[in-house]
Amino acid sequence: MTKITIFSGFLGAGKTTLIKKLIAEGYKGEKLMLIENEFGQIGIDGGFLQDSGVEITEMNSGCICCSLVGDFKTALEKVLEQYHPDRILIEPSGVGKLSDVIRAVQNIDMHDVELDGFTTVVDAKKYKMYMKNFGEFFDNQITYASCLILSHTSGLSQDKLDDCVKSLREKNPKAPIVTTEWDQLTGAQLVDAMTQKNTLDDELKALLEEAAKHDHHHHHDDDEDDHDHEHHHHDHDDDDHDHEHHHHDHDDDEHEHDHHHHDHDDDEHEHHHHHHHADDVFTSWGRETARPYSADEIKACLEALSDEQKYGTVLRAKGIVAGTDGTWIHFDYVPGIPDVRTGSASTIGRLCVIGADLKEDAVSELFKA
Repeated sequence: MTKITIFSGFLGAGKTTLIKKLIAEGYKGEKLMLIENEFGQIGIDGGFLQDSGVEITEMNSGCICCSLVGDFKTALEKVLEQYHPDRILIEPSGVGKLSDVIRAVQNIDMHDVELDGFTTVVDAKKYKMYMKNFGEFFDNQITYASCLILSHTSGLSQDKLDDCVKSLREKNPKAPIVTTEWDQLTGAQLVDAMTQKNTLDDELKALLEEAAKHDHHHHHDDDEDDHDHEHHHHDHDDDDHDHEHHHHDHDDDEHEHDHHHHDHDDDEHEHHHHHHHADDVFTSWGRETARPYSADEIKACLEALSDEQKYGTVLRAKGIVAGTDGTWIHFDYVPGIPDVRTGSASTIGRLCVIGADLKEDAVSELFKA
């Protein structure tokens, strides 16, 4: 099976730097092939890649998305036949529509080929200018991406970074966004983000299961219709995107989980709106954030969560966020026991809170997220 990963992004966004890092750290042990097609350039970066043992097919007769669609197909089929690589990395021209590249790859008449993802590298400092001047192409690269990796975030003000994430989210509500500087991340973390592993949803799902296991003894009275609590509410930003309708294919089992936390409890669920286990009425709140926090701020947030009047019954909280001092803060909370420590970086900050009758707006306000 050959996996094909497409990297798009405007010239100078840092695609080649990202690919170098992935070749060195992310795709170890795989037989790789890079196909690059810079607009009107002879493959300048050919040298380093041959040193990494990567075969190069340089196609410089034009842009992959237009004149090369025919040739591209033939070239790709030839590459597959000749080398049987484990993975082909396609770095198309910085100007061009990602959807055209995807279409060209989908037209290949080959078995055992799988599109493994479309990653768009976004220059966080220039995205506004690109949006204004190359709207149609830039939007296309953002909308079709299965992962968005920001470059040049270093030295960017928090407001500008937040604005950038917010406007990307408006165009693409579901792709993981990487806001952390690449040198703080391993190639494996980047590959996880690109293949939607370890997402916010996965974290929430694991926490829900954990909370359900530990809290069978916890009874809870509730007059509201349980239905409100069935979904797991989380938005990637403040626009309250309903996450339910755009799950990735591999999330099917998670989708099930959103609707029926415990199949065997369904009957009980139907008939008793009062006494039931807390795990029947769990709500999970999750946020991605590029904002840094101080350790004291996180400790204060966790201590505040014990206020049931204000936040509901919080059973569990967990997260990794950037620290204001340049470290990364990892935290875990079970009622009365906040655990805050430093640890490795995450691709973007994440906050997860699970509870019964969770007052989500108050939690959002508490974490300023």
